[in-house]
Amino acid sequence: MTTAAPDRFTFDGHIAGFGTTEGTRIVVGRWRTSPLGSFTDVMVERADGLRVLLAPRDDVADLVAGTYAFDAVHVVPVGLQADEGRRRWRLRAGPLTADLAIGSRTRIGRLLVMVPRHDAVGPLVASAADPVARLFLDEVRTRGTAGQGRREWYVASDQHAITAVRALWGSADLGALAPVTPPVRFGFSSVPTAPTVTRVRTIIDMPAGRTRPGH
Repeated sequence: MTTAAPDRFTFDGHIAGFGTTEGTRIVVGRWRTSPLGSFTDVMVERADGLRVLLAPRDDVADLVAGTYAFDAVHVVPVGLQADEGRRRWRLRAGPLTADLAIGSRTRIGRLLVMVPRHDAVGPLVASAADPVARLFLDEVRTRGTAGQGRREWYVASDQHAITAVRALWGSADLGALAPVTPPVRFGFSSVPTAPTVTRVRTIIDMPAGRTRPGH
């Protein structure tokens, strides 16, 4: 009996991960190209451990919540303005407001710029990088299993430090920039402990016959 090949989907963009002194940890996905078009989504783990997804549309919420684990999912206006010249991000996502200052390329980033990014070799590159990530990057994993029988690979190709943040949840100040400690618990991998913006291509294999993104 022949087993149908899985459907493969690629998301190309950036992942920003940072903590705050209040205890909230935040992961921002800025996706320039994807099966759902261009969008930004935000994963938030509050100081008490509550995991919240802030998604701009129902189709985004369905895809992300089907791949990762959350205690609450909210479809809210999500906007991200990136000032590349000044290296600043301005994020507005429902109750969350965050202004990020982005610094120079990290030491890891200087190595990542040499990583091949072609889709055909992406899973191989991510699989080769996974033991290195486990050794040097704490809770970071570059391959693993996700929700609903999906498999996932992260292929990073650049990384810059986040040097400052001003973040509010509603009217409550979340405090100054802090490491992502403890690691976030949305899936098999956390973002790096050090606050960073990573250029990344995410590849997801969905079991054949499952609903396509956006359908």
